[in-house]
Amino acid sequence: MARVVVEGTDIVVHLSWREKALARHRNVRVPVSALRQLHIEPDWWRALRGERDRGTCIPGQLCAGVRHLREGQDFTLVRAGTPVLCVELRRSASFSRLAISVPDPEKAMRTLLPLVPRDRLG
Repeated sequence: MARVVVEGTDIVVHLSWREKALARHRNVRVPVSALRQLHIEPDWWRALRGERDRGTCIPGQLCAGVRHLREGQDFTLVRAGTPVLCVELRRSASFSRLAISVPDPEKAMRTLLPLVPRDRLG
């Protein structure tokens, strides 16, 4: 299962080889400075926005890859029945949102929460 970690000045989503194949994407790396908001979505399918652009969707099971929106694109790796960590990013980032099913979304959120800026607008 994917892991979300902070490495230096970046937030990195580490994917297994299988997840990389499903998403048709390598590990995702965005700068910490792009972080805007965080939340946990208990219903995995509600974390999905836009239309599938690149990746794999198996209805009722998982959705992995890049999703296209009018405002940009999201990177998703969500599995049915699991809560999803949603990382909202600023316009300057390569993605608008990272929506990731991780083993412990509360722990990942506690790690990232101190990095969310409190003094800047999105």
